[in-house]
Amino acid sequence: MHEVTVHATGHEHVRATHESTLELTTDDWLTPAGDCIVGVEADTTPADLPGAFVEACQDEAALLTAEFRADDTTATVNGRGDPDLTFEGERSMVFRTSAYVDDRTVMVGADGAADDLDRDLVAALEAGADLTVTLRVE
Repeated sequence: MHEVTVHATGHEHVRATHESTLELTTDDWLTPAGDCIVGVEADTTPADLPGAFVEACQDEAALLTAEFRADDTTATVNGRGDPDLTFEGERSMVFRTSAYVDDRTVMVGADGAADDLDRDLVAALEAGADLTVTLRVE
């Protein structure tokens, strides 16, 4: 198993209403249209992830878990890897319920998206709480 921790911050425009994706961005701003973004000022992008983690995720049998934690609330999203994942994105990372892959994608086939997150977690992020995302791949 490989594990990586990503830190980000909530923002007043976090809405988490997107039905197929969940995103973290390195940008320090967010507009209300960014309904899949749950954290800004992320300290890690797909391009920053360690080689061993990336290689493990590029297996279609890889099982991935992303645990989102802010204040005392946690939400977990499970998905899978894919041989087409490039991990070249340098601005944001995206968790997808679909099989679509681009340079920002870190997980496909996710069992949840932004709109599935616990609303207490979303409220904490909207209030600007610190966000910790623990990524695991088996």
